[in-house]
Amino acid sequence: MRETRTSWSLIGMCMILFVVGEQISRGMGCETLPSSIHIIKEIYQPSGQMERTCEGEVAVSKCEGSCSSKVRPSAVSHTGFYKDCQCCRETTLRSRSVTLNKCYDPNGKTLTGDKEKYVINLKEPVDCRCYRCGDLPNTSSIST
Repeated sequence: MRETRTSWSLIGMCMILFVVGEQISRGMGCETLPSSIHIIKEIYQPSGQMERTCEGEVAVSKCEGSCSSKVRPSAVSHTGFYKDCQCCRETTLRSRSVTLNKCYDPNGKTLTGDKEKYVINLKEPVDCRCYRCGDLPNTSSIST
């Protein structure tokens, strides 16, 4: 009876490891996740003098996760190894406008009125997947 339980436990653990291994090798370990970044933007006049500094916390998406990579000996490669490295990268980018809500003059005084906010454009990933390291993904921008 105890041997049967142990056998079923081992089979269950092997099945879990197989499923996790398959997900990583297929790039399912690479995903698009929400994140937050702090942006500081300095705005200069045409003369080169700083006009104001604006900042804010911005919610953006990011690519994160693990991808399958391997190195094996090779008689053909000049290095003696075949390297297959996979990296989690964006497949599609979205452009969007973001408003920075806190602006200050060069002396650090909080600005009000038409100078208290500043709009910037940024790009963020819409979708992510595993790519061969060094390859540039064919990303297309989507305006929203």
